[in-house]
Amino acid sequence: MLMDSFIDNEPLEGAVVKGKVVAIEKDLAIIDVGLKTEGRVALKEFGAAGRDGTIAVGSEVEVYVDRVENAMGEAVLSREKARREESWVKLEELYNKNERVEGVIFNQVKGGFTVDLEGAVAFLPRSQVDIRPIRDIGPLMNVPQPFQILKMDKRRGNIVVSRRAILEESRAEQRSEIVQQLEEGQVVDGVVKNITDYGAFVDLGGIDGLLHVTDIAWRRVNHPSEVLSIGETIKVQIVRINHESHRISLGMKQLQADPWEGIEAKYPIGAKFTGRVTNITDYGAFVELEPGIEGLIHVSEMSWTKKNVHPGKIVSTSQEVDVVVLEVDSDKRRISLGLKQTLQNPWESFAERYPIGSTIEGEVKNKTEFGLFIGLDGDVDGMVHLSDLDWQKPGEQALDDYNRGDMVQAKVLDVDVEKERISLGIKQLAAGDVTDTGGDGIKKGSVVTGTVTEVNDGGIEVRIADSEMTAFIRRADLSRDRNDQRPERFAKGDKVDARITQYDRKTGRIQLSIKALEIAEEKEAVAAYGSSDSGASLGDILGAALKDREQK
Repeated sequence: MLMDSFIDNEPLEGAVVKGKVVAIEKDLAIIDVGLKTEGRVALKEFGAAGRDGTIAVGSEVEVYVDRVENAMGEAVLSREKARREESWVKLEELYNKNERVEGVIFNQVKGGFTVDLEGAVAFLPRSQVDIRPIRDIGPLMNVPQPFQILKMDKRRGNIVVSRRAILEESRAEQRSEIVQQLEEGQVVDGVVKNITDYGAFVDLGGIDGLLHVTDIAWRRVNHPSEVLSIGETIKVQIVRINHESHRISLGMKQLQADPWEGIEAKYPIGAKFTGRVTNITDYGAFVELEPGIEGLIHVSEMSWTKKNVHPGKIVSTSQEVDVVVLEVDSDKRRISLGLKQTLQNPWESFAERYPIGSTIEGEVKNKTEFGLFIGLDGDVDGMVHLSDLDWQKPGEQALDDYNRGDMVQAKVLDVDVEKERISLGIKQLAAGDVTDTGGDGIKKGSVVTGTVTEVNDGGIEVRIADSEMTAFIRRADLSRDRNDQRPERFAKGDKVDARITQYDRKTGRIQLSIKALEIAEEKEAVAAYGSSDSGASLGDILGAALKDREQK
């Protein structure tokens, strides 16, 4: 009967039951919960009640049955686990309702802190302590404060709480109230709280606004720390407010006069100014003309002769340079500047010092399939075309006589300042100059017969009959018909008739065109054998002209 009573009334392990304190021995309370034997619970588990003597013989307490019987035959009871079990029930109700709980941070562990939630121990991650990282957690220890339960797992006994969620909720309410009181364009005082590479965060009295680096000053600011310091009180203007996200954009430069107003009158096109290089990029250099006004020197406007060179090899940061205003766009806030315009155009200078017909001397800088490039005074290059190398030899054969680094003399044939081109001739200095061997029949518009001496992709080279003169006929001048403008139609030794389209007796330069001859012959045939009312076709006219020519 005794055993049956124990079995019927035996509580399950893991349950919270009521028991009576039957004795107190030193720091232990002997508690009867109706099992075979009593259990022992340390008085410290009862908290203040155990320390101040409130727990006495005959007191009724709730305890947690850990084990019905241990190796000593005693029941294993726990007051702390009972309190924890009670707390879990309350905490689950609050967690399901998404309500706050009261707790105390009492210890620091790896990755965060432990919090006592009225008996239940929860984990507070370091990232959930405050909105911003804090260095000293001391003032928050052992102080009752609200927390939000993020996760609960009773099977594992795991509770995760957050203090940051409570602060963000309170802050959101405050931010909403403060934002309602602010207006765009309003000027307010703020304190610099944090500085980043892209700007500074300013406290406006409970809400932060972002002062972007581009809104600090009209001039270029490389880093906000150049102008601002943490803790400094500044006057800012509210530029933009986002009422949904509560983000506020601030500006300091808006409180100053816009230097771009009336910029066209201040910096007229063509005027020369002195500025300071503030930034260098792959495509050019920025020059500060005055605080807040910067212009761009494009890489193409930096040097007359240095092409495809990085701007950093021409100018350096903080260097004072003279520039010329090329273009002003006040709407886009852009000024185009030129550096090379402050120097004389080397092609203009060359044309003044070496007029057409002058003799120059220079070094062969480059050798290509169509001629030589000669280095001249002023860091400019002149080109000697294949047809202007030698009177006797074909162009490609004459080209083999020259190498890079050779010093040669040449005659100036033409200077095109706009296209930055200088044409030179070497054969014009030779003894077989056309000015000595050419007759009265060599003049612009006359027709000559020549022998093909060289054929290449760009055209053909011919030697004019009864003279040592050579000329190059370009591909486009080989025929009126585009389909026949093929150099491969000709072979060395072929005889061709062509019309002289250009002849300079001073430089000895001559240009021939088969196309011009065909057009001229066609016009003569139409004039001689056709009329507007004859009804004859072009084929009939040309046929009659050719027949008449053969008879003659």
